[in-house]
Amino acid sequence: MGDRPSDITLSPGGGFLLEATGSATILTPEMLSDEQRMMRDTAEDFMRREVEPRTAEIEQKKPGLMRALLEKAGEVGLLGHDVPEAYGGLGGDKTSSSLITESVSRLGSFAVSYGAHVGIGTMPLVLFGTPAQRERYLPDLASGKRIAAYALTEPGSGSDALAAKTKAVLSPDGKTWKLTGTKQFITNAGFADLFTVFAKVDGEKFTAFLIERDAPGLTVGPEEHKLGIRGSSTCPLYLEDCAIPADAVLGSIGQGHKIAFNILNIGRWKLGVGAVGGAKYCLEIGVRYARDRKQFGKPIAEFDLIRKKLGDIATQTFVAESMAYRTAGLLDARARAVDPADPAAQKKLVDGIEEHSIEASIIKVFGSEMLHVSADETLQIFGGAGYIEDYPIERVSRDARINRIFEGTNEINRLLVPGTLLKRALQGRLALMALVGQVQQEMADPSKINRQTPAGPLGRERRQCDFAKRAVAYAASLGVQKYMQGISEKQELLGVLADCLIQIFAMDSAITRSLQLLRARGEEASRVAILMTQLFVAQSHEAVFDSLREMLMWMSQDEEWGREVRDINSYYQLERVNTFSLRRKIALHVIEAGGYRL
Repeated sequence: MGDRPSDITLSPGGGFLLEATGSATILTPEMLSDEQRMMRDTAEDFMRREVEPRTAEIEQKKPGLMRALLEKAGEVGLLGHDVPEAYGGLGGDKTSSSLITESVSRLGSFAVSYGAHVGIGTMPLVLFGTPAQRERYLPDLASGKRIAAYALTEPGSGSDALAAKTKAVLSPDGKTWKLTGTKQFITNAGFADLFTVFAKVDGEKFTAFLIERDAPGLTVGPEEHKLGIRGSSTCPLYLEDCAIPADAVLGSIGQGHKIAFNILNIGRWKLGVGAVGGAKYCLEIGVRYARDRKQFGKPIAEFDLIRKKLGDIATQTFVAESMAYRTAGLLDARARAVDPADPAAQKKLVDGIEEHSIEASIIKVFGSEMLHVSADETLQIFGGAGYIEDYPIERVSRDARINRIFEGTNEINRLLVPGTLLKRALQGRLALMALVGQVQQEMADPSKINRQTPAGPLGRERRQCDFAKRAVAYAASLGVQKYMQGISEKQELLGVLADCLIQIFAMDSAITRSLQLLRARGEEASRVAILMTQLFVAQSHEAVFDSLREMLMWMSQDEEWGREVRDINSYYQLERVNTFSLRRKIALHVIEAGGYRL
C-alpha cells in the first residue's frame, strides 16, 4: 500500500458521519508491517500447533488444560503484547493485538479465555494500576504465570452495572477492606489468580479492587454449564467479608465506572475483531465442504443458493474487517501521541480509548451479528452434517451466540451509539449541528442538493453513503426537536438511529478501504474488494432509508409524516445494481481461493 499508518486521518470519535465519504485515510490490513505479519503468523501457528489439535479435550474441560495452553501462549509472547515493556511485556500496538485476537478466534472457548485474560483481565492494571501494582502483577500476567479475570456482573446487575450490590467497607484502622457480595458469569474464574472486582465503598462509591485467589473470604463457585464456549471456565464468586489490603484499590475510590466502561470499550472492539476471525473460519470450512459435497451429480458449490451464502459471508467479513482495522489505526494513532514518560500517560491513553467508544460499540454489534449469521448460514451449507458434533460448525454456531451478550448486550450498545453521538454534539465535541444546518438549507431548497455522482470508481457508492449521512442527521434532528431530553427514553427510535449509524460506518469504511486499494494496486488487483463494496452499499443504502421511513412513520403525526418522508426521499434515488451478478462473482472468487482472500 502507498499509505502508511502514520498517514491516517485522526478523525474524532463519530467523525465518520461528518466527513465526505472516502475523504479520510484509514488503516487497512493491506498496510501491515513485516513485524505485524510475523506476530499474526506466530499466533496462527500457535493455534494450529497447540490449540486446535486439542479441541475435543478443550470442549470437555479437561482439568488444567486451558490454563496450560494460556501459559504456553505466554511463553511465545502472545499474552504480553499489550503490557508495557517496563513490566515484562512487548508494549505492542493495537493493530498487532488485533491480529492476535483474530487468529485465536478460530476456537471460541480458547478465544474467550485468552481475551478475558489479556483484555478485561490485564488491561485494567495497564491503564489504571499504580506503579507498585503494575510491578507486582503485570510481569506474571504477561508471562502466563498468573491468569486474570474480571468480575463486574452480579445476579441483579448485568447491563446496569452501577446497580451492583457488592459492598466494600474499610476497617477502623484503615488497613483492610472487607468485601461482601456475589459476582456471576466470571470468565476464567475456575483457574484465575487475580480478579478485578467491582464493589461500592460504604454501599455508594463504585470502586474497583484487585483480589488474589487466596484472599480470605473469597470462594469460587462451581462451573456453569453453557450453551456454547463450553471449554472456557465460567463460575460465580462469593465474597463473605473478603479481606484484602488497603492498597488493593484499583484507580480511585468512587471512580470504578471509568475503569469498567473503558475496559468494556476495549472488549467491544476486540470482540468485533474476533468476529472477523470467526467468520473467516466459517468461510474456510464452508467452502471446503461445499466443494467436496456432491448432490445431483455435482458439488453443491456449483448451486446458486450455496454461492449466495458464500458471497454474503465473504462480503460481510470484508466490511467488518475494514471497520475493525480502521478503528485499530485510530487507537494506535492516539497512543503514539502519548509520551510514556508523561506522568499523565495512563489518563491520556484512557482518553484515547474513550474517544472511540462509538466505533467500539458499532464494531461489537456489527461483528457479533455478522458472525452469528455467518455461522448459521455455514451450518446450512453443511446440511444435516452441520448439526452433528463431528463437524466443527456445530460448535462454532453454539459459540457464536454469546457474542451478542458479551461486553454489554447489543441492545445496550445500540442505545450507546446515538446517545453518545448526540451528547458529544451538545458538548461541542462533534460538529453535528453544522451538518444539520446544511441539511436544513437543502431541504428548504432541494435545488441546492448536489446530485452529481463523484468521478471515478465507486462514485455512485460514495454519493449514496453521503446522502445516507444527511438523511440520518435530518432524522436525528427531528427526534431531538420532538422529544428533547426525553429522547433517551425512546429506545426504538434510538435503535433505528443506531442501525443507520452502524450501516454508515460500515459503508464508509468499505468504500474508503477499496479506494485506497485502487490507488495502491490498480483496478484489476482490487476487483474483489470493489465487488464486495458495491454489493454491500447497494443493500445497506436501502436498509438505511427503509429504517428511517419506518421511524418517521412511528414518530410523526399524519400530516407531518408525508412531508418528512418526502424530505428524506430528497436524498434517496433507486439505483439499478445487479446484486445477483456481484454476489456470484464474489462467490466464485471465494470458492477458487478456498476461503477469504482479496
